[in-house]
Amino acid sequence: MSLFADRADAGKRLARHLAEYSGNPDAVVVALPRGGVPVAAEVARSLGLPLDIFLVRKLGVPGHEELAMGAIASGGGVILNREIVDACGIAEGQIRVTAQREEYEMARRETLYRGSAPRIPLTGRDVLLVDDGLATGATMRAAVRAIRLERPASIVAAVPVGAVDSCQALRSAVDHLFCPQQPEPFGAVGAFYDRFGQTTDADVIECLHKARNRGART
Repeated sequence: MSLFADRADAGKRLARHLAEYSGNPDAVVVALPRGGVPVAAEVARSLGLPLDIFLVRKLGVPGHEELAMGAIASGGGVILNREIVDACGIAEGQIRVTAQREEYEMARRETLYRGSAPRIPLTGRDVLLVDDGLATGATMRAAVRAIRLERPASIVAAVPVGAVDSCQALRSAVDHLFCPQQPEPFGAVGAFYDRFGQTTDADVIECLHKARNRGART
């Protein structure tokens, strides 16, 4: 059952649930690359807010990288799925090596995406943290943990669609949660989009470039 045509459509629909933040000078939309960026770009455009990114990387089980044992965020916020770690017998040393590799990749992508543009400070601001969906929630929780260290006024998790259990688990970690669609059974995020192709690095850079140009004109 598809709910959205594509990520841009999901962002436009999500923005309607965030109307109270429209034009708020203390609010900023922060996207989780890469798939969350086109969603967040539409939210930022609709609400007249600045757009930035916050890097999060999945920590894959060694030898079975498609299976997530956790996630790491910019600033070193790490979330581990202890059930998977214990079930797969993953040693702490393996976790450290995987985390270091993904931290390097995060730094590479941050330079690629941001270029010379500085990060938008998050201290004292209402941070609207956006992704294209919430499956396990590991990446979002890792981002929330890291962003808390920057002492924002509030963290608002906003996703177009999410699993009921993951939304419930995330709710206690954020100040507000907006997830208008929580279908059961859930399955994969992409199942709820007509078009869910991979968001490319070029797509991310273009979204950020357009947002900066829009901000420069206002």
